[in-house]
Amino acid sequence: MDRGMSVSLWCEEVEDDQSQDQDQDQDRGHIRGPSQLRAAWDPTVSGHRVIQRLLHVEERYMPSMLYVTLIQRDPERREELAKWALEVCCECGCDEAVFPLSVSLMDRFLSASLSLPVSPYCLAAGCILIASKLTECDNVTADTLCAAAEYSFQPSTLREMERVILATLRWDTAAVTPQDFLPHFLASVEPQRGDGGGGESEEELLSTLRRHSDTLAAMCVCDSRFLGAPPSLVAAASLNCALRGLGSRGPSQLALMSEALAELCQTDLAVLQCYSEMIEHGLRQRLRSGLQQGPSEKDEEVENERAGTPTDMREIDF
Repeated sequence: MDRGMSVSLWCEEVEDDQSQDQDQDQDRGHIRGPSQLRAAWDPTVSGHRVIQRLLHVEERYMPSMLYVTLIQRDPERREELAKWALEVCCECGCDEAVFPLSVSLMDRFLSASLSLPVSPYCLAAGCILIASKLTECDNVTADTLCAAAEYSFQPSTLREMERVILATLRWDTAAVTPQDFLPHFLASVEPQRGDGGGGESEEELLSTLRRHSDTLAAMCVCDSRFLGAPPSLVAAASLNCALRGLGSRGPSQLALMSEALAELCQTDLAVLQCYSEMIEHGLRQRLRSGLQQGPSEKDEEVENERAGTPTDMREIDF
């Protein structure tokens, strides 16, 4: 190597005013800021080859059928832990990939042990801690997770639980989740959208579509009925429901996109439609439950309400 050559690995990212807002939020008691510097989407790392690789790898991270059967018989405790993990991830401002990965780690741990530890919330917090370390530069701290659990366990206990989880999973923690498929599925069906607006409005529509798909996929992670479904099928069904909910395309275009999604995740179109209807049914139940807990509404408006996709996970009563 030429000694006279100047090599610099210094990251010269320019911080904007959002960094100051983040510091102010931390001073007010908020745990983390809402925005982070992220690399732009690279279309060269997408396509059928990447999807095929994800489809091949996802089978390694599926929980056992015995565990799925036991959970579906009595799903309340598992869904309670998943909802708590979702609340913690939202309060900490975690990346959207942290929550599904943490629940995947929890399911795989319970699938291997078939028993809950003494502190189930410590297990969920340990999975969040590992998932945050894998997917984020500024990971959630052990003290923050202990505070979220109202100090029902200490940081030393949480770190010990982290070691137990890693040992049980043999450090194979980079599981495939529905969020891993969503950007690739969206990029694959995007050329089939046809003409419909352009420039900035089209980009905003795609951003909204991705956000809605993430919301529906997170709902499926909380729902034990989707526990045995492959992540690719959950991602395809979530994107299919988001396309329907936006109502920006006609029935013929939606049918073509559904066929494309079924082909991408290598499943039958009827199976994809079945899971899409399950997601819409679950969404209607949660929206109806939220209306009943909030201000009183007319029964006619509840019955005539069409399944939509909220723009934020916190708008759904999980």
